[in-house]
Amino acid sequence: MLRPWQLEIQINNNSDKAIYLQIADAIIDAIKTGILNSGNALPGSRQLAGLLKVNRNTVIEALDVLIAEGWLITMERKGTFVADVLPIISESTNHKRKTESTTKEVKPLLVFDDGIPDSRIAPMNELARAYRQIFNRKSRWQIMGYSNGLGNLEFRKAIVQMLNFKRGMNITPDEICITRGSQMAMYLASHCLFTKGDYIMVENPGYKPAWETFENAGAQLLPISVDKDGLVVDEVEEYVKKYENIKAIYVTPHHQFPTTVTLSLKRRLKLVELSNTYGFTIIEDDYDNEFHFGQRPILPISSYSNAKNTIYIGTLSKIVAPALRIGYLVTNTETIEKVAKHRKIIDVQGDNIMEEAVLQLINEGVIKRHIKRTTIIYKAKRDYFETICNKYLKDKTTFVKPEGGLAFWIVPNSPVNISEIADKLLLKGIKIMTPEKFSFNKPISGFRLGYASLTEQQIEEGIIELAKHL
Repeated sequence: MLRPWQLEIQINNNSDKAIYLQIADAIIDAIKTGILNSGNALPGSRQLAGLLKVNRNTVIEALDVLIAEGWLITMERKGTFVADVLPIISESTNHKRKTESTTKEVKPLLVFDDGIPDSRIAPMNELARAYRQIFNRKSRWQIMGYSNGLGNLEFRKAIVQMLNFKRGMNITPDEICITRGSQMAMYLASHCLFTKGDYIMVENPGYKPAWETFENAGAQLLPISVDKDGLVVDEVEEYVKKYENIKAIYVTPHHQFPTTVTLSLKRRLKLVELSNTYGFTIIEDDYDNEFHFGQRPILPISSYSNAKNTIYIGTLSKIVAPALRIGYLVTNTETIEKVAKHRKIIDVQGDNIMEEAVLQLINEGVIKRHIKRTTIIYKAKRDYFETICNKYLKDKTTFVKPEGGLAFWIVPNSPVNISEIADKLLLKGIKIMTPEKFSFNKPISGFRLGYASLTEQQIEEGIIELAKHL
């Protein structure tokens, strides 16, 4: 039976704060003040909507935010409850942290990652259910035998349908390989493209794990600058005229890593023209296409009908959960055959049962509903992050609210030593990425601050501390 709760939520229809956030904040205040305690049950969304005289969808949005931030938990067939472990640091914990030996490594309590989704809202119960059902439904010989090295055919068909329908591509299941995450896709692409002494152009700042993969395959890196319109394509043209053995360029054109900018249409078309003329491959890493908060996401370069040389890399890890290692690589059938051969050397096949489980969630509409729900949550967090940055960093930094992705790029207005700032913040239990994580040679001045996995309270605490050192 649900615990009776005397509601004291005042809705202000004239407030700049969205109604669902007003509801969420009121529930947080009730938890902080002891009106609600751990284990207390909340009224159902329909009942709560009736009491507050608001649309039920508004209440559901508020509950989703509270669940994502760790204030509430849901129990199947029982309801929604105040979480046992709340996102509040107790005084005793603070005291303990202060008295610990400074010689020990500080374990951060608050991490501004590079844009990792919130694993607390991943549909893990649904995935576990589907996995068990697949395992029980299949005969033992079907489960334990080897399957196609490119991935489960039906799963590939589902990804192909999604790419063709939502991202404007025109591909077949023979042009896609399912991989254990996007990093494996980059590894396979590299070893199909490069031999020792080849060159690859990369964005600077950019994604260093990809650079290390290319170098492992024997390629040498040529850095290309990034500005407010994305990759500086004029520098690409200078390189291809200078070097004969440039095999590829690696780009993150949708939401550039780490700066979040989108490559302009003019530069996209010029890049495709240069690729066709000089024969280098465009390796397009579309790592967070799903999380776009504008009218519609920009279509991939690989969807352009005149783009002759492309390798498109995507992932489901950010959609479902980072621990779920499912990515994919799309390119022409000739290169896919090479990919399949390399795949067998390091990994005969992927996780066929997991692929079928995720396929079941796709067919049931679970993935679609999850993306819709998380997009609402992440958009609200992005807007809140902007509000906090405007409050504490506006006069000290320059930043632009990104149209998508799960991180901000913030540039100090005055020269600062970001590594020193990072060390000082770590002593406060706050961890940030330092410039060497994404800089080619000379460290780039800027912070990439992921917000998706943090609560609003953590976001504000972290930005306040960062502001003190700028």
